Amino acid sequence: MPLDYVSPRRRCVIAEESATDSQQKNEAASKQFALDAAKLASNTRCHNVAVLDVRGISPVCDYFVLASGTSARQMRTVADQIVELAEKQNNSAAHTDGYEGESWILIDFVDVIVHLFSDEARAYYDLDNLWGDAKRVEIPAS
Repeated sequence: MPLDYVSPRRRCVIAEESATDSQQKNEAASKQFALDAAKLASNTRCHNVAVLDVRGISPVCDYFVLASGTSARQMRTVADQIVELAEKQNNSAAHTDGYEGESWILIDFVDVIVHLFSDEARAYYDLDNLWGDAKRVEIPAS
């Protein structure tokens, strides 16, 4: 047998380890982006900012970022800044919704979904309680 021979079973183990490492890196990057987006929202006058870890609960994404804005204009500014932040990290929004509205802007980054609400919409949709089983992620002070 040649010295560089790798058995099929060993190749499967190597591929599985590589996939696990890649998945862990993606999860860490998603969490960091969610925290960065939350900090940005908090630093631009959003209040009641939360990051929910919905892994294992939601089949759609890993993290929700929830924030309440002070006005529709301020929410659009924060949305623009979060999209810019994502682009700097080689990420892009897969979908946005509500940008022209007054009460809720959603930005879907696949693994992270950012929700920017007016106070009234936040209370009405109550995603904090709807996803009450989700673990809240502590947002480090900046």
